[in-house]
Amino acid sequence: MTTARTSTARRTFRGIAVAAIAGAGITLAPLPASAAVSGVSTAAVTAAPAPAPTGAAQVAVDTALAQQGDMYVYGATGPDTFDCSGLTSFAYKAAGISIPRTSSAQSTFGTPVAKADLQPGDLVFFYSPVSHVGMYIGNGQMVHASTAGKPVAVVDLDSMPSYQGARRVA
Repeated sequence: MTTARTSTARRTFRGIAVAAIAGAGITLAPLPASAAVSGVSTAAVTAAPAPAPTGAAQVAVDTALAQQGDMYVYGATGPDTFDCSGLTSFAYKAAGISIPRTSSAQSTFGTPVAKADLQPGDLVFFYSPVSHVGMYIGNGQMVHASTAGKPVAVVDLDSMPSYQGARRVA
């Protein structure tokens, strides 16, 4: 059972480790992570975010990425479990921006963005009617809380079916 203390300790340790490595002048190249699901190993996408166009969008991207590994729970809004729109609203709340709670409502908030013009921090929507949202992080990737039994993860945007559009919040 994961507790808030365990999750916070894990994040704190990661932050300390990153600070120690950065302070030592060491640069690490990201390696693909892997996860075992029902005994089957699958390669995960390595997050390679591009810089966001605004400070608020950068905070939202960084916050969403920091939740990688937290589990999906329907209706959850954090800080240790999320559903898809709970993750995006949590990330933007950290940036000081209040957005609607559901993916459907988020799909009408902000400014529409063409897929070719996506920037880190843009919300990307899927299915008809809209029932899933993720956050674009650049380089053709998005971070999202996908479904029960799966953790928050980074995936290729084009690996998601039924793209419906995107909105810019910040």
